Amino acid sequence: MTRLTRRALLCGTVATPFVGRAQTADFPDRPLRFVVGFPPGGPNDLLTRLVAPGIGERLGRNVVVENRAGANGEIACASVAKAPADGSVFMLASNGSTTVAAALNKALPYDIRTDFAAVAPVGINPMLLVVRPDLPARNVAELLDMARAKPGKLNGASAGAGGATHLALELFKSLGKADIVHVPYKGGGPAMADLMASLVDIYFGGLSTALPHVKAGKLRALGQTGEKRSAAAPDIPTIAESGLAGYEAAISYGIFLPIGAPQPLVDKLHAAAAATVRSPGVAKKFADLGADPQFGTPAAFAAYVAGDMAKWAKVAKDAGLKAE
Repeated sequence: MTRLTRRALLCGTVATPFVGRAQTADFPDRPLRFVVGFPPGGPNDLLTRLVAPGIGERLGRNVVVENRAGANGEIACASVAKAPADGSVFMLASNGSTTVAAALNKALPYDIRTDFAAVAPVGINPMLLVVRPDLPARNVAELLDMARAKPGKLNGASAGAGGATHLALELFKSLGKADIVHVPYKGGGPAMADLMASLVDIYFGGLSTALPHVKAGKLRALGQTGEKRSAAAPDIPTIAESGLAGYEAAISYGIFLPIGAPQPLVDKLHAAAAATVRSPGVAKKFADLGADPQFGTPAAFAAYVAGDMAKWAKVAKDAGLKAE
């Protein structure tokens, strides 16, 4: 049983799409807008463009990717929440603009749980816990021992306050009962550069960007943040299996329709997305981006979204974090 399925059994109260039309409902016979909340070239955009052609082919419709960048994906989410629920508009969004944003900002103009129909998980991108090359700690247990022995001496970089790399650090500190000073940077590039220069001690970097530096010997990887080992890094243990039980902090991606979309549309879009992600060519390109394909029913995906939001809300509350 997958984690999505387990959460679906436990969390049955998440909004499910309203069935308001006949079971013969179909997508409009015109180009469909597939919205992504980031500019071209980033992981959100690349994943959207990877799956869009396959979805369009399976739906028998022309699917046009529309970039609505700004505010960490929140502008796109707000626009899709107000879009017609006829299947003409849907979106790919990461948990950064859905559950993480909601955990930090209670004044968002949308609620991912009630303004959207969760359609399908698409992929998950774990991060790597990497340390400066001269740090004595060789594994997660030794790093936690160092942090506990000298509270406030170690520092952890992030790509920005309130982002995924920051929350990954805060979850690590919370579960590990460790005092590590947060040092926010303006992006992952500068954070990684200072880590390689030994100006900071640890960083949770994206798998696809951190792994090449590990292989080059410029950084040491202590663990990956996913629930299971990524196919892109099978020799690196997860943080959870390294002794920090319950730890998981990954960037997840999924497809959503506006709430009120007829159930037949949800089911058709889910089937098209799942078949596309399972196709060998797309799966290989996912791996090249450091992302692992994800699958689950709409109900299971909705339950995952609710659980993810609750987790990050607790982390944000415990750490006193708010949107900046």
